[in-house]
Amino acid sequence: MKLVIALGGNALMQRGEPLSMDTQWRNARAAAQSLAPVAREHQVILTHGNGPQVGLLAMQSEAFKGAKGYPFDIMGAATEGMIGYMLEQELGNILGYDVPIATILTRVEVDRDDPEFSDPSKFIGPTFEQEQVEGLTAQNGWLFRQDGRKWRRVMPSPQPKRILWHRPIRWLLENGAVVICAGGGGIPVVDTGDNRMEGVEAVIDKDRASSLLATHIPADLFIIATDVSGVYEAYDTPDQRLLQKVTPQDLMTEAFSKGSMGPKIEAAVNFVRKTGKCAAIGSLTEISQIVEGKAGTWIVPDHATPTPASVGVSPAA
Repeated sequence: MKLVIALGGNALMQRGEPLSMDTQWRNARAAAQSLAPVAREHQVILTHGNGPQVGLLAMQSEAFKGAKGYPFDIMGAATEGMIGYMLEQELGNILGYDVPIATILTRVEVDRDDPEFSDPSKFIGPTFEQEQVEGLTAQNGWLFRQDGRKWRRVMPSPQPKRILWHRPIRWLLENGAVVICAGGGGIPVVDTGDNRMEGVEAVIDKDRASSLLATHIPADLFIIATDVSGVYEAYDTPDQRLLQKVTPQDLMTEAFSKGSMGPKIEAAVNFVRKTGKCAAIGSLTEISQIVEGKAGTWIVPDHATPTPASVGVSPAA
């Protein structure tokens, strides 16, 4: 099968962990161990988040007094290369030279008039206590929103319009490579009006970009791997319940956070509705079971029950 697997930023950087390189290498190694069996059996495109990493890089660049911080398109490219390198190295250490791995910096076009630029929602960087937020806002002009019990910086997250380009990705995939691309949702660029592209201050949601990529490849199965076992009804309450097999219509009747699970569900639903194939959301540690249809939340077409032949596996009941 052709799989697009989107790794969440929190799948590589667990909540509450220190933002150190040792931590990131350890998590990249663990991710590679989960992904390697799938990469041996299937054609795999990996995408990944960069929220914690790009937020930390932004804080570091602001620390140099008198120096202007890097723009977010540049920091997006930097973290895409950094995380891609880490995943490529750890996967390569397991798979060996028989399975080529390629990391591609990926530009993604967005609309300069997207409403996200006036109402940002994308969490980046580490968490802060409420009393820290006031000082950081006054000092840097950053915008914060509550993420669970703490606070995080937010940036505009415009909808991806077009991925530049699909052809190198397809060529690598067809020639047996594991492809790592669209990291952090890709590098955000806008058309200046004369078919020239320029970077913009934004962070594209990696699940939305991954869904767009999975639709155009096209993938047989789109998986969003995160740090929870799937989509929960009444999450983080005593009544929470894992949803195992649902339709887009089922999911759209539920209320999910705009900044966390909401974009994942939106991305999965868009893929299912545009392709008539299945998507799944679940834990990175259970990625092999998800591919086999034995774990995670499976999103199936509204008016059809998938068969093993349609996706290569039977969806979880």
